[in-house]
Amino acid sequence: MTQKTILVIEDERDIVELIRYNLERESFRVKAAYDGEAGLGSAQRDLPDLILLDLMLPKLDGLEVCKRTKENKRTSHIPIIMVTAKSEESDVVVGLSLGADDYITKPFSPKVLVARVRAVLRRVAFLESGEQEAIKVNDDFIIDASRFEVTVDGESIRLTRTEFRLLKFMAERPGRVLTRNQLLDGAIGFDAFITDRNIDVHIAALRKKLKKQADRILTIRGVGYRFEDQVNA
Repeated sequence: MTQKTILVIEDERDIVELIRYNLERESFRVKAAYDGEAGLGSAQRDLPDLILLDLMLPKLDGLEVCKRTKENKRTSHIPIIMVTAKSEESDVVVGLSLGADDYITKPFSPKVLVARVRAVLRRVAFLESGEQEAIKVNDDFIIDASRFEVTVDGESIRLTRTEFRLLKFMAERPGRVLTRNQLLDGAIGFDAFITDRNIDVHIAALRKKLKKQADRILTIRGVGYRFEDQVNA
């Protein structure tokens, strides 16, 4: 198996060394950056297999690093686990909406951290090895799994990995009411640590990006969501 490279972007050197020690024990290669600008540069230059990203960073905060990483075609595929000492859920919600794959809060158990890293890498490999057929909802709405691309009214819509998988999972089951837990298990993956509450964040972001096609995703109050392949004019 090819050795995976983890980029740790964290300004506290003691934490970096703790992470490095535990990941290298598990045969990962570790690179480190100690501020947001350096971390962003390293991600673009080295293309790691996964980024562990602290949110409170000098020069460029973690959310901005996440945003720029996901907006750059060269780095958008790299999974990100946010690491934060903040108790505010809003930072986690924003990070997930920007495309982060998971999060862990400080203080954390090294064993839990390693488990999260392995889980995200497994989940990404599992999702990307799935079926590659295109779904044509209609002439104006196409979901192309082979290219991880959604086209709406002739325009290519950029989605995060999680948003794309949610949309594809729902579109493959038109008219069926799907609970948040079903969406977690089926679209995000069996190793997901993301909570069902954050499904709502991803759905809201997805609707915003889909514009005129957003009405196809219906909220079923108290249950979950349903994708409609036919909508009223």
